[in-house]
Amino acid sequence: MQRVAALVIGGGISGLVSAYTLRKAGVDALLVEQSDRAGGAIRTERRDGYLLELGPQSFSGTAQMMQLFDELGIRRQVVQAPAGAPRYVLVNGMLEEVPMNPAAFLISGLVGIGTKFALLRDVIGKSTPPARDESIADFVRRKFSAELLDRLVGPFVSGVYAGDPEKLSLRSAFPTLLEAEKSKGSVIRGILAKAKKPTDQPRQRPTLLSFNDGTQTFPDTLATKLGDRLLLNTVVRFVARDASGSTPAFQVTVRTGDEQRSIIADQVIVATPSNVAGTLLRDIEPSISSRLEEIEYASTAVVSLGYVKSEIGDPLHGFGFLIPRSAAVRTLGTVWNTSLFPDRAPGGNALLTSFIGGTTDCEAARLSPDELSAIVHQETAKILKIRGNPTFSNVTIYPRALPQYNLGHSERLEAIEEARKKQPNLWLIGNYFRGPAIGSCVENALSVAGEIIHRQKP
Repeated sequence: MQRVAALVIGGGISGLVSAYTLRKAGVDALLVEQSDRAGGAIRTERRDGYLLELGPQSFSGTAQMMQLFDELGIRRQVVQAPAGAPRYVLVNGMLEEVPMNPAAFLISGLVGIGTKFALLRDVIGKSTPPARDESIADFVRRKFSAELLDRLVGPFVSGVYAGDPEKLSLRSAFPTLLEAEKSKGSVIRGILAKAKKPTDQPRQRPTLLSFNDGTQTFPDTLATKLGDRLLLNTVVRFVARDASGSTPAFQVTVRTGDEQRSIIADQVIVATPSNVAGTLLRDIEPSISSRLEEIEYASTAVVSLGYVKSEIGDPLHGFGFLIPRSAAVRTLGTVWNTSLFPDRAPGGNALLTSFIGGTTDCEAARLSPDELSAIVHQETAKILKIRGNPTFSNVTIYPRALPQYNLGHSERLEAIEEARKKQPNLWLIGNYFRGPAIGSCVENALSVAGEIIHRQKP
C-alpha cells in the first residue's frame, strides 16, 4: 500500500498548480487524473494549419502567474494581444465599440443619455448596497439602467460565466463592485480608490496573453515537471478515513485499467468539478457533499470556424464581439483569434471562435456539431458580412462548462468551509471558488498549497 504526504485528485490547472507547488516545497505530493491528459478545459490542438483553443481562448496575466511562468521556464513563450485591442457589442445589427474608461463612455453611442447621466450620478453621488444578496441584474438596474444591463453587462456576464445576470450573485461573481459601493458609496470612486491602494504584490498591468503554441503550454509544462508523480487514466473510486494509523489520514481507492489499489494520504486535495467532489466526499462529510452538488453549471459549445480573409467584410480589428440576449441571436460572442495572436491560421485565412449555449440557451448543447456550426456561421456571416462558407470547422461541446455563482453562492461556500474545518487535512480547490478565470484558479491553488506547506514546517 502506497503512502504519500498529499494526494491531489483532479488534473485541471488547479490540481496541477497545487501538486507542483507542494513538490517544489519538498512535500511528497501525488496527482491522479481520470482522463488521458492533464489540463482539464485548457486544451489546444493543431489541425489543418489552425491552432485551436477548445476551452479558454486566452488569459489575463497576474503577478503570481508571471512568477510561475518564470519558474517553469516558459515566460519567453508568452505572447501578448495588441494593447488596447477594442471589444465590440452588437447593437441594432451593428458592432459598437465598448468604451474602456468613463470619458470614452460619455461620448460613446453604445448607450443613451439616461445611462450616461446615471454614470455621472454614481461619480458624484452616494448609495448604500442592500444587505441581501443582490443579483447582478438588480444591481445594474438600481445603480445605472436596464439599458446598460442589456447592452453591456449582460453580454459581459455571458462572456465570462455563460450565465444569467438575473440569477448571478453580485457578491460572489463580482465582489469588487460590491466592495467599491460599500467603501465609497460609488462604484467608480471605489474602484479608483482600490487601484491606488498599496499592495504587497507587484502590480501587473492588465494584459491578454497566450503562448506561441497555445494555452495548453501551461498545463503541459506543469505535467512534465510532475513526471511520474502524475498518474493519468486513474479513477478515484472511494475516499475514506484511514483508522490504521495514529494520525488522521485518508485511504483512497484508485483504479488504473484493471488494477485497483489503495493510497494512504495525510492530506487530500480535491480539485475536481463540484459535483464530482460531492460524490467522492459523500461518506467523509455529507454536509459538504450536498452543498457541492447544489452548484449549477452552464453547458456551452465552442465553435471554431476558418474563413478566407478576403471573403470577410469586417476588418476584424480588435478582440471580437459579444451579443446581448435581446438581439435574438443564439451565439453568445465571437473571438477573433487571428487578430490577437500570431500563427493561429494558415496564410490568407482567419480563425473565429464563437460560443453558444449557456444558462439562457440550455438546448444548444444538445444539438449536433453540424447544427451548431451552421447556426454560428449563419449568424456570424450576417454580422461580419462574410460572403463565403467556412473552409474549416470544429465544435467542442461541454455539458458542464462553467460553475454558476448564483444567488446564495457565498453562503454555500461559507457552509462548505465550516464543514471542511471538521476535516482539517481535507482541501477543496477549483473554479467554483474565486472565479472561473485561469488566474483565479491559480491563485486559489497557490493559497491552499501554501497553507499545507506552512503546516508541514516544524
